[in-house]
Amino acid sequence: MHINANTILWIYIVLLVVGGLMGYLKAGSKISLITSASFAAVLSLCATGVIFQRYVADIILAVLLVFFAWRLTKSKKFMPNGLMLILTIAALALRHLHI
Repeated sequence: MHINANTILWIYIVLLVVGGLMGYLKAGSKISLITSASFAAVLSLCATGVIFQRYVADIILAVLLVFFAWRLTKSKKFMPNGLMLILTIAALALRHLHI
């Protein structure tokens, strides 16, 4: 079974939005919702080919990786930043492994 890079990106986008929505519903964090929706929108443009340079999605994922790592070290709580850090690492790796 072959999963392409865009499928992985779409799965990540959904998880990113769900995470932002959960942050809003559980903690009332509007910034979580706005930030996740903003990054998801740009990643969606990459996945649909509107932004056609493959590296743009990788740069955005790298920025999110640094952000979630920074938030995890600051909060020392695995949820949600640790989980999103792992998912971001997985998305970056899987996009380049061509499974």
